[in-house]
Amino acid sequence: MTRGSATAPPAKLPMSLATQVGLSGAELKLLQSLLYQECAVFIDEARIPLLQERVRQRLQACRFDDFYNYYRLLTSREGKRELGALLENVSARETGFFRNKPQLELFQKAILDELLTRKVARREWTLRAWSAGCSTGQEAYTLAIQICDAVSSYYLSHPTPPEAGRFKPLVPPPWRIEILASDGSYAALQTARAGVYPGNQMEEVEYSHRLRYFDKIGDRYGVKPALKDLIQFDMHNLKAEYLPPASDVIFCRNIMIYFEGAEQKRLTEKFFRCLNPGGYLLVGQAESLFGLTDKFRMIHQNNGTAYQRIDGTA
Repeated sequence: MTRGSATAPPAKLPMSLATQVGLSGAELKLLQSLLYQECAVFIDEARIPLLQERVRQRLQACRFDDFYNYYRLLTSREGKRELGALLENVSARETGFFRNKPQLELFQKAILDELLTRKVARREWTLRAWSAGCSTGQEAYTLAIQICDAVSSYYLSHPTPPEAGRFKPLVPPPWRIEILASDGSYAALQTARAGVYPGNQMEEVEYSHRLRYFDKIGDRYGVKPALKDLIQFDMHNLKAEYLPPASDVIFCRNIMIYFEGAEQKRLTEKFFRCLNPGGYLLVGQAESLFGLTDKFRMIHQNNGTAYQRIDGTA
């Protein structure tokens, strides 16, 4: 193992050394097993070349010339952040504002309207959502924008509850919006918490939403504090048994494709337990609960798909 001094940044490893480092079959199995045990991420045969390349990159970044020394770091107490960096490189997901518009239209026009109507009937004024695998935050902020819009519209088109007074910024009383946004990547969460995005990432954000929910900072856009305050960003490995507070809706999009069947079933069961009765789970376009559970019913509308927890199941 070679490392640079603490006082000056070390020179990069020669490219010849970085590119010569390859993984044997035994080393691959060790790494596959570690990623599955620690992160529940299943690396199938199709993604072995990607894993090989990402390990070579991380070896160079960490200045290791030997796989087993790198593996020892990954399995040490000090190596959790490096394990997260490797995982982020292996399972990097596309993210952005307002992705999968048919699904978001279903969420905005059908799911949120049903949830708000049901809550008003029960005189419950808190709506909780969980963005599981929020990456750099665009999905969580999209969720917050859509919920704020829905609550404000509902407030205007229905009789004001006795408890309500004047409007507060974004969320009219007595409503409360609580959004948990979690991810296993420390670097991604840092970006999400900062909430500042370049202009080229804002193409799918309507002009009215930019005015209401963002501040222009040079050629970048910063999420306004009032919207940020609705979201709690948290480090969370989906393999952990931790259950967030009862949610009305969970977004977990393009995450389960990295898990094998048994882990997908366990995760689906976890989401069932996290949801309030009648709550909704939204997964990615390439994902399905078919064959994993009978505790959800599928909702399909104008190419948008979601799953609703079935009352009376346990």
